[in-house]
Amino acid sequence: MIGFWISFIMICFVGIVQIFIPYLLKKTVVFGVTIPASHLEDQLVMQAKKIYSIAIASIWLLLLVGYSIWSILVIQSEDLQIIVGTAIMFLLMIISMLFYAYFHRKLRIKKQQHQWGADLTEVKVVDTSLREQDEMLPLSYFISLAFVPVILIIYTYFQYSLLPEQIPTHWGPNGEPDAFTEKNRFSVISLPLIMLIMQALFAALTEGTKRSGMKISVINREKSAHKQLVKRKYTSWFMFLTAFLITILFSFLQLTTIHHGIVGNGIMLTIFITFILVILIGSIIFSVKVSNLEEIGDHSSFSGGITDVDDDRYWKGGLFYFNKDDPSLFVEKRFGIGWTINFARPMGYLIVFVPIIIILFIGFFA
Repeated sequence: MIGFWISFIMICFVGIVQIFIPYLLKKTVVFGVTIPASHLEDQLVMQAKKIYSIAIASIWLLLLVGYSIWSILVIQSEDLQIIVGTAIMFLLMIISMLFYAYFHRKLRIKKQQHQWGADLTEVKVVDTSLREQDEMLPLSYFISLAFVPVILIIYTYFQYSLLPEQIPTHWGPNGEPDAFTEKNRFSVISLPLIMLIMQALFAALTEGTKRSGMKISVINREKSAHKQLVKRKYTSWFMFLTAFLITILFSFLQLTTIHHGIVGNGIMLTIFITFILVILIGSIIFSVKVSNLEEIGDHSSFSGGITDVDDDRYWKGGLFYFNKDDPSLFVEKRFGIGWTINFARPMGYLIVFVPIIIILFIGFFA
């Protein structure tokens, strides 16, 4: 039942995040549309959030109950339980995006028809002094992790004769390897190589975010600046935590491949479960911390006839940011917690997609 419980916890986490996400984000950006503070109490704005959350909660409960009954009453393999559980998570996210697209269109049309914010003067605030207060983790933290896969690669080659003829490439929910490839000079170091690429990806994402601009509210500059600084700090901590945990897990898997039987099945399973739980708990804490910052109201969209710059025109569907005049590689998401690419900046594509292609390449040829 390990496969069921892992999937059950993941479905619960994804579902809860999707249900409450409209209330976790910046109040003046609703379903990817900038809403002036004078219209935040508009009936459509209030109903859109409520209907979305109720609908997603109902669908989530039906899927969760259905999956639980199927897994408990019908004897299935753990692999199949995880496959179906993963499919349910993706289905839930697809459904939530369909609801998002519907409400995004409704709000965008009403905003255009009623000219929300047309009588306000847009003002952009730039404060270069904030760079000195930025507490995002330095690149050296991520570089330090890179020593681990390098040492593992060297150690693996020294212990090449001890390695089995079949190298594990996949581990099941019970912590045991269930897919293998033939031993060669490349396949034996594929796991440390993937680890190294993933560390580079997290380092590049953090550094790109660090160099991106901070959007400061024209009304309450101090509160807005504080939120930006804290969000960036939390983001870098969460990135490093994830990279650190991946380093520990992959190192453990590599060492157990070299020294097979060094630990029992129970320890393997415990490490896998601990890894998943720590990532989930870290994600929850990160989400709560970020959402709590939004409780620091700044009413940045309406005051004294001025407003922040409305950049809706740069957001395609409220999800994809295209602004060639913005040097930032990454910007805050409008729907979801975290950061997304400025798709008008080619370097962003390189940072995100090149490591993924390299990992797929390693996995294919290993």
